[in-house]
Amino acid sequence: MSREGHPPHRPPACPRLFVLSGLSGAGKDVILNGLRQSGLPLEIIVTTTTRARRPGEKDGEPYHFVSPEAFQEKRQSDQLLEYARVYGNWYGVPRQAVQRALTAGKDAIVKIDVQGAATIRRKVPPAVLIFLAPPSLADLAERLRGRRTEAPADLELRLATAEGELANLPLFDYIVINRRGEPERAVAEVKAIIAAEKCRLNQPEITL
Repeated sequence: MSREGHPPHRPPACPRLFVLSGLSGAGKDVILNGLRQSGLPLEIIVTTTTRARRPGEKDGEPYHFVSPEAFQEKRQSDQLLEYARVYGNWYGVPRQAVQRALTAGKDAIVKIDVQGAATIRRKVPPAVLIFLAPPSLADLAERLRGRRTEAPADLELRLATAEGELANLPLFDYIVINRRGEPERAVAEVKAIIAAEKCRLNQPEITL
């Protein structure tokens, strides 16, 4: 409080870039859906990928699906903020979508793998990195088997990769544990992180 008894003035918050990353199968799409339904003024950036669509998926939900040739064109013309090849497929964050949200004064959140999060940390240091994880690797294995989207060999590769990805935890600012049957708890923790970051003083302006 100031000497006159009035609360100090808080400068307007700068739009922030949040990165939701973590282990494959930890439930990142579930968290994003929860944020989407929360009503937060948050722009959820849709990732572009060369991965084939799974049953029930359509363009824009949960990815923009493009051919390998179209993806390489986007790479070469610097349309992607970051990109990486993951399990044989390319994934990238469209730069223009992020820039458009930030220019409009809106926070943006992107969902990317751990490799991509490391790239964002290097290119956009002020970005806020959130690592989503299951309670244990055993729990992760059960989730991956339960969703029945990977062949046994692919499942084993994802589990082996997960162990290596955990070594990258020091890159991140926060970790959220997504327990089975309690997605609302994980969504609430991510919302709390966003709220805390919006209250931070001396927020740096983000340039892409």
